[in-house]
Parts: sequence; structure tokens; C-alpha cells
Amino acid sequence: MGQLSMDDVRKNYGQTEVIKGVSLDIAHGEFIVFVGPSGCGKSTLLRMIAGLEEISSGTISIDNKVVNDLEPAKRGISMVFQSYALYPHMSVYENIAFPLRVERMSKDDVETRVRRASGILKLDERLKHKPGQLSGGQRQRVAIGRAIVREPQVFLFDEPLSNLDAALRAEMRVELSKLHRELDATMVYVTHDQVEAMTMADRIVVLDGGVVSQCGTPLELYHKPKNLFVAGFIGNPRMNFIPVTCTDSDETGASVTLPDGTELRLPVVARPGLAGTQLTLGIRPEHVRFGAGEVVLDLVPAVIERLGIHTVTHATVPGSDVAFIAVLAGTVPAKIGRSLGHGFDAIDCHLFDKDGLAFERRIPLTEIDPSLLTAGAA
Repeated sequence: MGQLSMDDVRKNYGQTEVIKGVSLDIAHGEFIVFVGPSGCGKSTLLRMIAGLEEISSGTISIDNKVVNDLEPAKRGISMVFQSYALYPHMSVYENIAFPLRVERMSKDDVETRVRRASGILKLDERLKHKPGQLSGGQRQRVAIGRAIVREPQVFLFDEPLSNLDAALRAEMRVELSKLHRELDATMVYVTHDQVEAMTMADRIVVLDGGVVSQCGTPLELYHKPKNLFVAGFIGNPRMNFIPVTCTDSDETGASVTLPDGTELRLPVVARPGLAGTQLTLGIRPEHVRFGAGEVVLDLVPAVIERLGIHTVTHATVPGSDVAFIAVLAGTVPAKIGRSLGHGFDAIDCHLFDKDGLAFERRIPLTEIDPSLLTAGAA
């Protein structure tokens, strides 16, 4: 089994608190991704689970056993680092077998485990090669193989794909997802790349300044972000944020006025008494359409990116200096300096209060499997 639990885990460096009370339960077989900007504490939290960083307070348990004071080798975990950390003078076989040699495992057991790992990772034909003869993706697979042979309860990955080029990263994302299913293992993965998080995770833990800003399935975070930080971090390109003024509100929705005077009624669970307050409207670039929608803003693109299937426009919201990005059809007749209608519907909008907290959206999700929006869904 590979159940992992953290209860009010904290980490201080002197007077500076970098992990500020993280509590999280991870079930056996889950693929959990810690994501967030540089300095948010995701790698520190992973290293605390591994035993490479001391815990200032709180508890970490693996299979209901508190491991706070256990050395890394006795925690039942294996860790794959950002750097491959392979021994250049050893063959692929010996690099994978090294942790088993340290444990003084029998020759037959070493052979069995190495062959099983190499088969899973498609390294059978490379076992006699040295790391210098391998590609970046193959070296990363060797590092993963070295973790697999230990048959740990929990796998930990610290930005393992960051040194690879874009095409190879996409390939390795698929390979890691397949590996997770094949091993039926618990995996905790750290990345700053929200695309990696969205494509691989059962659940994503979004960290901000040492605290969990939100934890949920990829689609839950995409459709129901709890705050401005999560809404802006999840999604590529990031969500557009437009300052608006509330003119009326109740439990059925809120009416707002955009900077250019356009009015819009948003189907959110609001509260009375918001009239006159400043709020923030959010709309994802991919929910913007050319010249169609309940609201159509005439924007003048300053930059246009032609990507074939999509055209991405960069403009400014009328009546403000707020940037606005739209992902439109590839053939849209956009030209730099010429006004173009950017439309969207109220049903696709998000609304945030003055503290950055999201109002619950009244959105029809009948076409989405409810389990995909439920935290803890595998």
C-alpha cells in the first residue's frame, strides 16, 4: 500500500516560515501533482516527505506509520530528481541495479528486478550502454528505473522533465502516465508547469506562498477555481481578468459594468448588498469567440500569433489598460491595428470579490462526468 498523510506540516528556516500548515491525505494509487510558481514551497514539501528536509512541526505518515524521524532509506519511498544523477562509468544495468547492490540483494533478485524495470521502460536493448551513449529521455528512464527496482510504497518526482526539450517532455508525460497505471503506485510529482499537472494528475495541489491554495481534479480547478491565484495559474494562456463594478446582486446572480460601460448579468451565487463594489470578472481566452456572444468588445490587436489551428490575439480592454488575450479560430481575419470583435457569454465568466475569492458559478455541467469534478476522483 502507499497511503500518504500530512497533518499541519510546517517548515521554518530561522524566523522564516516556508511551509505554513499543509494537511493532505493521498490514497494508494493516486497521482498527485504539486504545482505552483518558483518559491511556493513545492520542492521543500516533497523533500520533507522524502526525509531530506526536517519537519519543524506536524506529522507525515506513510501507511499509517509516522515517519518524521525515519531516515529516507527506511520510509518506503523512491525519489527521482531533476538531474539524472547517473554514474557515468557504470552501464545502464548497473545504474538501475545500484540501490539493490547497496541493500546486498541476491544476484538472482537483482537480475529479476532490473529486467522487469528495463522491460517496463523499454530499456532492454540499452542495458550494456553507458549514460553518455543515451538520449535525455533514455537517461531519465534509467533514473526512473533505479526508483522502480526498489519497489517503494510511494514514488516522488522533483521536476524530472524540466531538462528535456518540449517534444520529449510531451512524450515522457505519456510514458509516466502509462507507468503509473502499470505499477498501480502512489506518485507525488512536483512541477512548475501547469500543463504537466493538468495532463497527468488525478488531483492537483496548487501551492502559493507555502499554503495550499486549492486541491482538486484538473477539471475542478479549471471550471471551479476558488480564487484569483488558482484561476490565473491553471489554464494556458492564463485567464483574462477585467475590473468591473457591481450594480446589483442577489443569490441568483450579479449585474456588473465593464470599463467601457457594457453591462452583463452573471449567473453566480452572490449576495445582496454588493452594489457599488469593485469586483473582478474572469474569462478564459479559449472561451472568446470572433464577433459573437452576449458581450462583444471591439479590441485592437497589438500582437497576433498564428498557430495554424488557432490564432491568439493580444489587445487591451477598452476603457482600461488591462491586457486581454483571446484564442480564436485559425482563420479569423485579425490584423494588427485593426478593430476586431471579441465576444463571450456570461455563462463562461467567473466572478471574484475584492479579496480575490470566487463566487460559485451556476454553470450547466451535464456533459461532464461528475466524478471528474470531485476532489479525490481517480
